Amino acid sequence: MTDTYVYLIHEPDWDSDAFLTGADGDAHAGAVPGGEPQNNFPEHKAFQDAVARLGARIVGAAALQNARHGGQVTPGAGDRAHEDAVYSDGPYPDTSEVVSGFYMVETDDEETARRIAALVPTGGHIEWRKVFPIS
Repeated sequence: MTDTYVYLIHEPDWDSDAFLTGADGDAHAGAVPGGEPQNNFPEHKAFQDAVARLGARIVGAAALQNARHGGQVTPGAGDRAHEDAVYSDGPYPDTSEVVSGFYMVETDDEETARRIAALVPTGGHIEWRKVFPIS
C-alpha cells in the first residue's frame, strides 16, 4: 500500500526576496541569484533524484517565502471567528527556525519514508508525518 508523507523543512528563515529581485533591486520573475532557476538550489535537485532512485514519488513541494510575508492567527470562537481573531506578524519570537518549505512524497514503506527524511536538504531539521487519508 502506498502512503503519502509530508516533510516539513524547519530552518532559519531565508531571504526569499533576493531570489525574486534582480541585481538592480527590481522585481523580475526568474531573475534569481545564480542565474537560471534550474541552476539554483542544486541540493534539492539531487534530493529529487535520490527520491526517484528509492522508488518513491514526489507529489507536491514548495518553498515558502520569508515569514515576514505571513503571520499567525488565533481565530475567534463560533460565529465570531473573524471578528475576534487575534493576528500577529511573523517571524515568531519564540523560535529561531520557521517552516521554509515542504515536500509530499508517496512511498510503499515506512523505512523508505525515514530514509527520505534524512535526505531532505536543510540548514535545520526535518519533521515528517504520514498524511491522513481523507478520501
